Amino acid sequence: MKHFLLSITVLALVMVGNPVFAEEGSPPVHDVVTLKDGSVIYGEVIEMSGGILQIKNAMAGDIIKIKWSEVSKLAVSHPIPFHLKEGTVLNGTVEEGDQGMMNVKAGPTGSTMTVPLNTVTQVNPVVQPPVIYTGSLNAGYSQSTGNSHLRNVSVLGDFVARSEQLRLTLLGRYVYGDNSGSLNVRNARGTIKLDFFITKRLFWFASAYVENDFLQNLKLRTAIASGPGYQWIERGDFGGIFKDMTFYTEAGGAYFNEDYRDNTLTDDRASFRARVAMKWDWPLFDGRVTLYHYNEIFPSVQNASDFFFTMDNGIRMKILAGLASGFQVTTRYNNRPPAGTGDTDNLYLLTLGYAFDTTRTR
Repeated sequence: MKHFLLSITVLALVMVGNPVFAEEGSPPVHDVVTLKDGSVIYGEVIEMSGGILQIKNAMAGDIIKIKWSEVSKLAVSHPIPFHLKEGTVLNGTVEEGDQGMMNVKAGPTGSTMTVPLNTVTQVNPVVQPPVIYTGSLNAGYSQSTGNSHLRNVSVLGDFVARSEQLRLTLLGRYVYGDNSGSLNVRNARGTIKLDFFITKRLFWFASAYVENDFLQNLKLRTAIASGPGYQWIERGDFGGIFKDMTFYTEAGGAYFNEDYRDNTLTDDRASFRARVAMKWDWPLFDGRVTLYHYNEIFPSVQNASDFFFTMDNGIRMKILAGLASGFQVTTRYNNRPPAGTGDTDNLYLLTLGYAFDTTRTR
């Protein structure tokens, strides 16, 4: 028994002199980021893009964002890719180096390379697929029976396929309504547009707009256009609630033609016009709510007061997975309307459907 007690006492003294556990409250050390002001941040390096480094802090349970230009030293314990200015990608862990430098252990051999921090453009970025697809298909239906026999149908669709150099946009709408078999409204509209990006922001577009409207005696309205455009805001340009916002404008020339069913009321018209358009999308709360605006204006080059204008304003809300509901207001203005019709039409559409976005997120 004396030998047993003596052994326990010696073991306790050894553990006191050489503790195997870190002090309570000490930060869990994964990665270490040292700033130029001497501050040290412990956590896990998640990503650096757009000059902003994101660190997941285990104690705070939150993402800390700091400017990459403020980083003096870096140590990363897990292998991640580092993108350099000249296009090289190094995948590995990092040990602290001199101020403004880092030692990257890259490759299967674990060879160490000393790299200046200011040559790093991205760290562990989200790699997007070659083509990103976004869009939605929504429909609305209402019907009444009894004293009234009303029926209304609406279908809205949009589709965008975007690669590094090309963007294909498809927009479509069909609206139908009758009262006891008597037609109230029947309108169909579609736009197809291809953008070729000359630079990251500047692009050249070619588009075709088509429309049919029964009550306006319109058999077919077409507008074939081409010209330059500019992407003023792209995803990731801003942070916070603005991080997914996009906005572009475009302007060019267009061949504008209107064919009517009954030429005794209105003559067919064809002219060369300008085309000015803009598109703005603002996804919020990780895309659960999206506000959008799109318009196209076709002013005559012979008479600036003669123009056709169409505009969509709306909101789309994801309900569950891809299920989404939406509300859209469409306005059309034609200062030379067909005989017997007004110059302004407004459509109010409440719909339910499916929305998708293949953009990868972390």
